[in-house]
Amino acid sequence: MIKILLADDHSIVRKGFKQILQEEFPEALFEEAADGLELLRKARLFNADIIISDLSMPGRSGMDTLKQLKAELPSTPVIILSIHPEDQYAIRVLKAGAQGYITKEAAPEELVLAVRQVLKGRRYITPSLAEKLAEAIGGHFLDHEMPHQSLSDREFDVLKMISSGKTVSEIAESLSLSVNTISTYRARILEKMNMRTNAELTHYSISNNIIDS
Repeated sequence: MIKILLADDHSIVRKGFKQILQEEFPEALFEEAADGLELLRKARLFNADIIISDLSMPGRSGMDTLKQLKAELPSTPVIILSIHPEDQYAIRVLKAGAQGYITKEAAPEELVLAVRQVLKGRRYITPSLAEKLAEAIGGHFLDHEMPHQSLSDREFDVLKMISSGKTVSEIAESLSLSVNTISTYRARILEKMNMRTNAELTHYSISNNIIDS
C-alpha cells in the first residue's frame, strides 16, 4: 500500500490532487497537511512513501520546510507543486533535495507521471527544466547568470515580497524574522543586484516575470 502525504493550505486543492491520485492509486492511503508546521509534524508520524507539497503555505517558508524534511527524512521523496513558474524555483527546489517540481497549471497526467517516476526512485524533470539544467552543467547558465540567480533562497523570497510592495515590517512578520534581519537581507539584495532602491528591484522583478505586473 502506498502512503501519500499531501500538503497545501487550500482544502479544495488537496481534494483535487487526492482525487487525481486515487484514480491511479486506488489502494493508496492519504494524509493531509495545511501548512509547513503541520507537514513536518505529520511527516514524522505518517511514514509516507512520497510527500507532495505546495511551496507557498502560511507560516513557515516552503524552502525552509523542504530543507528540514530532507534533513530529518532524507529517504522520503518530495515533489513540489507550485503556482510559480519553473524558471523561478525549480532549480532551487531540486538543489534543496526535492525529487520533482511541477507547476499547478500542469495537466493531471503530469502529476501522475511524476509520482510514478519518483516512486521508482528517480527524479521527475520536465523537458524544459532538463534544458535549463543542461545549460547549467555546460557552463552557459553561469556565463549568462541573471542578477537574481546569485541570491540565496531567503534573499529571493525577500526580493519577491519587496517587489510586491510589502514593507520591511510586513515581510518580517510574514517570515517570522526581525525587522533588522529583513533590512540586512534587503541590503544584501541591493548589493548583489547592483541596485539602490526598491523601485529598481520592482522594475527588475516585473521585467523578468519574477512577479506579475
